[in-house]
Amino acid sequence: MLVKEFYKINSLNKVDDMVNANITINKDHQVFDGHFPGNPVTPGVCMMQIIKELTEEVTKTSLFMKSASNIKFMAIINPEHNANLNLQLEVTETEDGYRVKNTTSFESTTALKLTANFEVKK
Repeated sequence: MLVKEFYKINSLNKVDDMVNANITINKDHQVFDGHFPGNPVTPGVCMMQIIKELTEEVTKTSLFMKSASNIKFMAIINPEHNANLNLQLEVTETEDGYRVKNTTSFESTTALKLTANFEVKK
């Protein structure tokens, strides 16, 4: 985990190419001291890192993001109000790594959609 104790994995299930994960963001993490005091917002780059780390967990490989497209931040993730997140990842193996299509949501709200290509670290 790049940012220690930023989130906890509650469940992580993989069936074929589909991964379903449930995580809880640590609302007391120091990241939120600066982003933003009194009105915490989960940084988009942290969400992208979580997606990478979950992909590494299910593929048992060390990865880096080669490219990303269709990145859509659709709702603010405020850990004081919606710390529990559901992530759906469609993980497809490619010639040099993995392609991941992600949808992140809380309750019935879609917060993030992205497609990313991860290359295996050599």
